[in-house]
Amino acid sequence: MAYTFTEKKRIRKSFSTRSAADQVPNLLDIQKVSYKKLLQAEIEPLQRIDEGLQAAFKSVFPIESYNGAASLDFVSYTLGTPVFDVRECQQRGMVYSAPLFATLRLIIFDKSESGGAKILRDIKEQEVYMGEMPLMTENGTFVINGTERVIVSQLHRSPGVF
Repeated sequence: MAYTFTEKKRIRKSFSTRSAADQVPNLLDIQKVSYKKLLQAEIEPLQRIDEGLQAAFKSVFPIESYNGAASLDFVSYTLGTPVFDVRECQQRGMVYSAPLFATLRLIIFDKSESGGAKILRDIKEQEVYMGEMPLMTENGTFVINGTERVIVSQLHRSPGVF
């Protein structure tokens, strides 16, 4: 049925009764899951996949000396327990963080006079303190110097490209 122009203006639509709205996704969950993937704290050190901190360590190691007499290999990393909880860090003006330890293996070689073949002399394995790793709170924030901060990703606009 075709409506005239004036009839089209008179058609009323009621928006008072509406079907249920879609569920709003938990936007904080995206950052929380991403941070958990970065740390892989709940996963055993030997079971970790090459992602996040594990991938960062694997990309740097092994480090070999210039003459090839020594090699420093990455074995695993562990996160310690935080000294203070979130509330105490806020009250004391501290960073909510946990110590990060990496287990490294130093391999020392002797070079044979006849060829250049490496002969294993010594292997030392030690847990090394790498620094403090800021921890994410349940709210998806970080406590830095006693104040809660949120990571906000921003677009960087290149000049001339619009």
